[in-house]
Amino acid sequence: MPYVWLEPENTAPGHPGAVPHSDRPHSELHLWPYRSLPRRGFVWFIGITAAMIGLPLIALVGSPALWGMMPFVAAAVGGIWWAIERSYRDGAVLERLCLWPDKVTLTRQEPRRSPRLWEANPHWVRVAIYADNGPVEQYLTLTGAGREVEIGAFLSAAERQALYGELARRFA
Repeated sequence: MPYVWLEPENTAPGHPGAVPHSDRPHSELHLWPYRSLPRRGFVWFIGITAAMIGLPLIALVGSPALWGMMPFVAAAVGGIWWAIERSYRDGAVLERLCLWPDKVTLTRQEPRRSPRLWEANPHWVRVAIYADNGPVEQYLTLTGAGREVEIGAFLSAAERQALYGELARRFA
């Protein structure tokens, strides 16, 4: 699943980068969008694409027409490379839910935007899932401090349903 719960055991006092005990969250949730094409697959895809586009050019080796075709081949492979890289950058979204005994924060960091922050008292936070009444199936929200915020917008319906159970247990 494209989310993970982090527990504070790796930030114990004496650990490099440790923070004072009162400042550490009791638990932390990181959510990110699913990547159907990992970086290793991206390298293979670009390599195979370049080979498939370049294969017909073998017939032109030794002729001046090869040099006329090369800029178009380079532009096609470069355009595919740029488009996939742009997709990676645009999909670099991270949501962090931090739970302390006296507060909960949800931070959403997106590329080319300032972070969005929501904060509330965990005692008053309500976790809700709307099966059909939300903008998407299994619309998952947190309500508190006079605001309702969506969490895991990029997750699938099944993943939001599973996350709902975990959040309901944490906030119970």
